[in-house]
Amino acid sequence: MTHAIVARQAGGPEVLDYVEVEPPAPGRGQLLIKVGAAGVNFIDTYKRSGTYKVSYPFTPGSEAAGMVEAVGDGVTGFAVGDRVATAEGIACYADYALVDEDAALPVPKGLDVFTAAALPLQGVTAHYLMNSTFKVEPGHKVLLHAGAGGVGLLLIQLLKARGAEVLTTVSTDEKEQLARGAGADHVLRYDGFAERVRDITSGTGVDVVYDGVGKDTFDGSLSALRVRGMLVLFGAASGPVPPFDPQRLNSGGSLFLTRPTMGHYLRDAAERRWRSDEVFAAAADGSLKVRIGARYPLSRAGQAHRDLEGRKTTGKVLLVP
Repeated sequence: MTHAIVARQAGGPEVLDYVEVEPPAPGRGQLLIKVGAAGVNFIDTYKRSGTYKVSYPFTPGSEAAGMVEAVGDGVTGFAVGDRVATAEGIACYADYALVDEDAALPVPKGLDVFTAAALPLQGVTAHYLMNSTFKVEPGHKVLLHAGAGGVGLLLIQLLKARGAEVLTTVSTDEKEQLARGAGADHVLRYDGFAERVRDITSGTGVDVVYDGVGKDTFDGSLSALRVRGMLVLFGAASGPVPPFDPQRLNSGGSLFLTRPTMGHYLRDAAERRWRSDEVFAAAADGSLKVRIGARYPLSRAGQAHRDLEGRKTTGKVLLVP
């Protein structure tokens, strides 16, 4: 028997139980991964709470890194003993998890299992946000919320390497220091951030806002944009944005609003490899610093969710079987 986290109903972190389970068996085209570390992400909390509908009993987790333990029929690109990571795994809050071969990402030499587990979702998210959702060019002014979070710290570094001017919001002095350490040009508190952005940009506003906070920042994010700017709403850490009148985009300056999801930016194996290879290579050569803010034993997944939802964490949160 092995162990996994199982929720038998929707609810708070207390529904996450650490239980004995039979290890999964890989089907055709699948890999069985011995999980070295699993990433904890807000989407896991949305599924646990019932915000996103799932079937119960349910084991959260789509992000992990580890070693291939077994392969299913038809697998040609990986072998037992290979190191892999994924953002599209199945039930990764466990000792063992399954991943489709097409969704498995080779982990390069020199990258430890914890860094490899920290990058697939948030690193690839940062990559598609700035390269595809809104392609950032040198000189663009960018506002990024939650600059000390997992996506935030990575995205700040990648944006600065691109030559953008980066403004970011944080909630504490400690998080301000982390964001500045990652290279942010301007670090703001959430209260009155839209007005501060206007002051910093001499009234013009920013070219793009990357907003993973949602309800609490949505109106201010729109107000911080320049004419024909884009709000990229890629998360809802504070709750989903209520319905709003599209006329608000008109009055704000013919603004653009998009709500991307990673699956639409990983359309095939080639796109997955393009994004993951660039992010993994930057981490392996040291040009992209990955902050692992907390590691919890797998059995304490509930506490990891409490801390993440309470905004008590910085950088990446991992579960270690």
